[in-house]
Amino acid sequence: MTPEVLAALHSRAFAGQGRGWSAQEFGDLLAAPHVFCVTSDAGFALGRALAGEAELLTLAVDPAEQRAGHGAALLSAFEDEAAIRGASRAFLDVSAQNTAALALYRRARYHEVARRAGYYHCPGGGTADALILAKDLP
Repeated sequence: MTPEVLAALHSRAFAGQGRGWSAQEFGDLLAAPHVFCVTSDAGFALGRALAGEAELLTLAVDPAEQRAGHGAALLSAFEDEAAIRGASRAFLDVSAQNTAALALYRRARYHEVARRAGYYHCPGGGTADALILAKDLP
């Protein structure tokens, strides 16, 4: 997927949750060392692997394809690629208010290791905590 396609899909997937990432931001990330993207027809997972750890930067599934297992498949593909790149642990951050994403990550056996109070700014005002989740990779 091109940076433009990634940005458009990201915007649709996160509609109403704040500003989506721009094509320029995706392009800059993809040009950075250690960053990788796994894709499917339904979405993508963007990550970074370095020094034995992998970070899931974002995971987006087209709204028309959500709740059909695509997020779980992309998360698994991210973990597989991270392990190929030498990561033995994966981590991510997610809004404490994003119940669908939290359910996905917990089903995949991620667990909370930290919390950043008031990290996310909500579109209607206020803030939400960021939960830092982690998982050991096989």
